[in-house]
Amino acid sequence: MQQRNNQTIIQRHNLAVFAMQIRLDFRSKTPIYVQIIDQTKHLIATGVLRPDDQLPTIRQLAVDLKVNFTTVARAYRILDEEGLISTQHGRGTYVLPLSSKQDRSHLRREDLERLTTQYLAEVKALNYSPAEVSSIFNQFVQEWEEDGLPPDNQSEK
Repeated sequence: MQQRNNQTIIQRHNLAVFAMQIRLDFRSKTPIYVQIIDQTKHLIATGVLRPDDQLPTIRQLAVDLKVNFTTVARAYRILDEEGLISTQHGRGTYVLPLSSKQDRSHLRREDLERLTTQYLAEVKALNYSPAEVSSIFNQFVQEWEEDGLPPDNQSEK
């Protein structure tokens, strides 16, 4: 009985952690359902979400994120079609083990490519030149390698 109670507590914690990890930008040009998909993939790629972890119900995640039920349903459906999650009626939605085609390193690379594409699209729209972008990017990478701090922590030096 104690082990079952501990499993329930862990499950509730995992459900809450997942919802807290999703950060939506309602001003972004990226649709909300795509943001949910991308961030779920990121959490799987980085090992935050592991095989057999239970995800919140569609309704619960919609409430937690303050979005429409159908938005979350669409994201879950696409993740299910990609073989990353499985919804079992009456049991819940769970993260599936990655196939060899979807191994963690492949998901991490896709995640990094998506972020890079978004970044480059944004700087291009703001009319920065490739030379300007490359220069500042290389500077940040060099500082990161020297200091061991990601760029978002640079202001805290």
